[in-house]
Amino acid sequence: MLPPDYQHILSVVRQAAGPVMAREVGEVVGVDVGVRSKLEPLRGKLVRLVDRGWLRKLPDGRFTTRL
Repeated sequence: MLPPDYQHILSVVRQAAGPVMAREVGEVVGVDVGVRSKLEPLRGKLVRLVDRGWLRKLPDGRFTTRL
């Protein structure tokens, strides 16, 4: 079971029409995407979801659900 913030991030990526950038996820979850120091922790969470097999990171840096 994932913590609630990870569940929310995962649901945002799943509901997207296609692969998304961390900035796009941040806009939906309420992160101040204009400040890099606020966006980096979100990017770290996305990468952790990739490392654990929940998401997939494309070569261009976008994230998508596992195929």
